[in-house]
This record gives sequence, structure tokens and C-alpha cells, in this order.
Amino acid sequence: MKQDWKRLEAWLLANEAKTLADLNPPATATEIQEAERKLGYGLPSGYLECLNVHAGQQGKAKWLFDGNEFLSVRNVLLSWAAWNDLAEGGDLDGLEAKPSEGIQPVWWSRSWIPFASNGGGDFLCLDMAPAPSGRLGQVIEIFHDVPNRKLVAPDFDSWFKKFVDGKVG
Repeated sequence: MKQDWKRLEAWLLANEAKTLADLNPPATATEIQEAERKLGYGLPSGYLECLNVHAGQQGKAKWLFDGNEFLSVRNVLLSWAAWNDLAEGGDLDGLEAKPSEGIQPVWWSRSWIPFASNGGGDFLCLDMAPAPSGRLGQVIEIFHDVPNRKLVAPDFDSWFKKFVDGKVG
């Protein structure tokens, strides 16, 4: 993870310095412990390694992940809570999801941890309770207004490496 971040940071310095400057410092142990307590899940090791380099973006520059903002720990929790509020309030009742294999057939699950957002209500999430054929910590894409629930990567590590390789070359 650290090597991928070094490669990405070097590329950002040369090509998107404002985005590099927009990255937050590493998450503190307290921030991570509090997030895991609120979420009810231990975060996957690759994502934790990522947070130990940069804990999201400030949101004042171009979004890091190809049209998706790298969410700060605070914004992860706010986004997760907002989805839970919608579900608990009945706003998602009757909505039928169309998931990729390995993803629960629900519109929203408390076990999905958003880590990137397009700002329009759509998220990349860590799936902490996949369907039986899925993998713990897999990266999924969810949409607020479309039933598709798409499997993007088997885990955060491979997702991040593929992102960096695609960006840096």
C-alpha cells in the first residue's frame, strides 16, 4: 500500500498538485477506533493501511478517485449514517436491488462502508457482510437511484492497486 501511495503521490505532484495538497494527513488511532466502534466492524487491513497514509480528502480540489471523492473518516461516518437513517425511516422500503453475484440483494446494508462518493449519492463501499459467494471486504458500487449493486474488486488492496496502475501507468 505504501509503495502504491508513493507512486501516486509522485504522479499527483507532477500532474495534479492541488489534489495532492487536498489529501488529509493519516488518521489517528483514536479516529480509527471511534469509526470502528460506530460502524460495528473492524476495517479491512488494506483500507486501514490506506488511512494510515492519507485519511481522505478535504474536498477542496479535484476528486482523487476518477470522479469520486476519497472520503475523510468523518464523511465516511456521515454518509453511512445518512443511508442508515433512510433505511430505518422506511425510505428504502420496497426498492429492489439488482446485485452482482456475491452482494446481498438489498438496496442498502449497514454492513456497507462508503469510502468514496461522486457527490450525487452514489458510493464505492467496503462490503463487510457479503452474500455467501462474496468476499469479506470486497469493493462494491452502489447507486442511490439505480438498483444495480456492482462488484468492483475482491478487496480494497487490489482495487487501490488497479486504480494507481491505471492513473500512473
